[in-house]
Amino acid sequence: MPQFRPVRKKKLGSYPHTMVVFSITLALLVIGLFGLLLVHAHKLSEAVKQNLEVQVYLERDLPETQLLALQRTFAQKPYIAFKGSEPQVRFLSKEEGAQEFVQLTGDDFQQFLGDNPLRDAYILKINPEFADSVSLRRLSQDLRQQPGVFEVSYVQSLITSINQNVRKVSLLLLGFAALLVVVVSILINNTIKLALFSQRFLIRSMQLVGATSWFIQKPFLRRATWQGVVSGALASLLLLALLQYAYLQVTELQLLRDERLIGAVLVALVVLGGVIGFFSSYRAVRKYLRMSLDDLY
Repeated sequence: MPQFRPVRKKKLGSYPHTMVVFSITLALLVIGLFGLLLVHAHKLSEAVKQNLEVQVYLERDLPETQLLALQRTFAQKPYIAFKGSEPQVRFLSKEEGAQEFVQLTGDDFQQFLGDNPLRDAYILKINPEFADSVSLRRLSQDLRQQPGVFEVSYVQSLITSINQNVRKVSLLLLGFAALLVVVVSILINNTIKLALFSQRFLIRSMQLVGATSWFIQKPFLRRATWQGVVSGALASLLLLALLQYAYLQVTELQLLRDERLIGAVLVALVVLGGVIGFFSSYRAVRKYLRMSLDDLY
């Protein structure tokens, strides 16, 4: 006689979740990649601003007292960067400047000129808050008004170019990230909706025996939220692995590493996965709760 296997009863809120978790993980992984690109672009901009220097060339043969007075004046300026409690103001004599030139180029210009045409200078490291074209122009004018200052120099074109490019890249990445969030939300919503399609008759059966809407929705919402959280955690782990691989291949990228911002991106992926999973499941279950019996077929 043929043996009949017992049919397992379908549990409310249970459906194949591997496909759902896989789909949500891939979608969140793409969003996370754009988030990490944005973090590193921001860090690159900050690194450039933190290393911005202005060269203040002095009149020739200034007495020691005036040099010290200029140093004290520069150190009190609000646009000077500090390292701890130490203002980043460095004196560079013309002899030191000549030595640096020889080290960089290998040519000793003093041998055929017979003199050192360079000037004493102060190298000022600028506060990142003033690393824009307008602020640099104003502080340059302020420095030129100091007695004993001959010329003020900084790479204006580089600063303008970096600020503009970083702003464009940031806006572009933010635009793509916002678009991806919308697309991913739709994708996850459709994935969960398809997964719930197999339980539409079970939902209707629970309604017919008098179960409340919240009692029917609760297991679906709980499972979908956990699926989103698990997917966000998996996407975060994959991103960390990719990031470590990138740091090993390109060691210079580690200079742009920001643990706080990277951690914020990874936590945001987990939260985003849970939120999208919850609301997608909520909409899908409500749709089947409101359907007529004819529409379920």
